[in-house]
Amino acid sequence: MNLSVNHKLMMLLIVFWFTPLHCFATDEVSSDKTIFEKYIPAPYAMELKNRFRIDHKVEQVTLIVQRGYGSSPVVVVLPDGSKWYSSRHPSSVKWVDGITGDIISIVNPTPGPWQLLGDVLPGSKIEKVSEIDIEVEPLPQPLFQGEQLKVVAKLTADDLTMRMPGLEFMVEWTSKFTSQHLPGDDNFATGTIIVGAYKDNGEGLDEQPDDGIFTGSKNLDQPTGHYTLSVTARNNIFEREFTMPFKLSKQPVLVEMMPPAEDDTEQVWHLKINVDEGQVLLSQTHVQLELTGPAGLQIPVVLTEITSPEYLLPLPTVSEYGSYRVKGSVPSTTIRGREILLNVPEMFFNLIEPPQPPPSEEEMAARAAKIAAMEEEVAKQDAIFWIITINSILFVLGIIGLIIWRKKQALAKALAAAELRIQQEEQQSGKKSSDESLDLDDIDLTLPDDKS
Repeated sequence: MNLSVNHKLMMLLIVFWFTPLHCFATDEVSSDKTIFEKYIPAPYAMELKNRFRIDHKVEQVTLIVQRGYGSSPVVVVLPDGSKWYSSRHPSSVKWVDGITGDIISIVNPTPGPWQLLGDVLPGSKIEKVSEIDIEVEPLPQPLFQGEQLKVVAKLTADDLTMRMPGLEFMVEWTSKFTSQHLPGDDNFATGTIIVGAYKDNGEGLDEQPDDGIFTGSKNLDQPTGHYTLSVTARNNIFEREFTMPFKLSKQPVLVEMMPPAEDDTEQVWHLKINVDEGQVLLSQTHVQLELTGPAGLQIPVVLTEITSPEYLLPLPTVSEYGSYRVKGSVPSTTIRGREILLNVPEMFFNLIEPPQPPPSEEEMAARAAKIAAMEEEVAKQDAIFWIITINSILFVLGIIGLIIWRKKQALAKALAAAELRIQQEEQQSGKKSSDESLDLDDIDLTLPDDKS
């Protein structure tokens, strides 16, 4: 490949493509053919045995190497025989290693023959391409709040889709909305919001893994207004960004919960559906909802034909008291023919048990009589309790008083006997002891034996 002086700054991309050739010949892409109709061809070429030559005019080269799944990163052998590893290489070299391949960027590579050592699959072909870039499918307009949107993007080289198994693990995709802060917009005070990413793993909205088409879905449950979309693909080697301004509009189909009328004894809730015929076709607008409630209740609510822009849809009659939730989506078509799917915000209502009717006069009289009988029984029980308690206390006090009285009688008799004995002793001894006081310690306070 001859390079002119004017193309010195062009970056060359040497791709080691190890997918069998028939994959490129038979793959079909179901996305928009005008955007994603080309793939990097795999022309027949000589077996390179992992060797290639870099020309002296090349100022930067990027190697994309595919190897066996789970194998170790390749070893790069320079023309002078020195080696580079993914963990040891000059600072001018940037290296990203994944499960199935390596991406290596080299500034001012040494001209001459190079070689790669590793589990490089046989039958490899070499293809020289230029700058790596990204192509992002632009957002449609008008774009509505809460819309479920599938978007696609791809890495390109020479305007051809780059495809390699495991490529999604080597590139990080980020999608952001940045408010333009226009007065009057609901998103005036909103900053930058990360709204999604792009994957090539065959899951979610992605149709086929490792087909080079990265698919994403945007979180459009954001305030309405003017934004700037930023899609970034980056790794340690390169970073590419796509930007575009757009406007996020209000939903053209609004679904609101309406409570039952005051005179509605069955308590039937309704959904009020407002369709903006200036944005979508009424005949192609449908409602797909689900009513969930207590005890695992799940009832589909489907409306295939809306006869007027303002439509009142009754919900199924429910009998279990408790909380209920309504969620779902609204498929429709814009007046320009674009098919859209709108998310309906979750709505809730409670089925409350009605109050009991007031009791009749007979019931009130019976209730009052019952209460009076209960009060009378309680009063009787209280009176019996206090009678027994007071009598018990009086009986105990009587016994205590009798014991004290008998103690006093015994004490008086003992004192009289002691005094008589002292007088007799004084008369016998002829001594008077009027000055002596009676020693109470000598008094016998024990009760005399009862004599019958």
